[in-house]
Amino acid sequence: MQIWTGLGNPGPKYAMNRHNVGFMAVDVIAAMYDFGPVQKKFSGWAQEGRIGTHKVLLLKPATFMNESGRAVGEALRFYKLDPDALTVFHDELDLAAFKVKVRMGGGLAGHNGLRSINQHLGPDFRRVRIGIGHPGSKERVHGHVLGNYAKSEMEPLADMLAAMAAEAEWLAKGDDARFMNDIALRLQD
Repeated sequence: MQIWTGLGNPGPKYAMNRHNVGFMAVDVIAAMYDFGPVQKKFSGWAQEGRIGTHKVLLLKPATFMNESGRAVGEALRFYKLDPDALTVFHDELDLAAFKVKVRMGGGLAGHNGLRSINQHLGPDFRRVRIGIGHPGSKERVHGHVLGNYAKSEMEPLADMLAAMAAEAEWLAKGDDARFMNDIALRLQD
């Protein structure tokens, strides 16, 4: 069993925020792989399914971003899993928009969702970093992160999310390099 958590803030007013791209990613994966119905559990919304031969629980914490670790910790304890069974999908300010990178562990880059998970579990979990780009100046960061995607970004956003879902089996198999490479190939002009 693997737990793939998308980070975001609950509620319709946040649905299209750049900060919610982790929620968007797990929603597209759930739809593409025909995951089971959404269940309210682990202080969040969970769906079970399979990606190839791998059993995956998709989890969207129903807490706000800065409490994401509570939901993730509950799910890992319930299934008696170590943090290496966890993959977190999150927005990354320091990565160009619509770029996807995967890494184990690492810093928190000021991300409150990652900080919360780190407080509950430590730093040793896999992260799928989804680029939202930097607005240029520090003063504009808050509005950029909590701002909605622009109409002009909808097509590249949809393409990136579809590519991530289409290549998710590589992630489930633990072939992070192939996952990233195949996404990049799908998104080439």
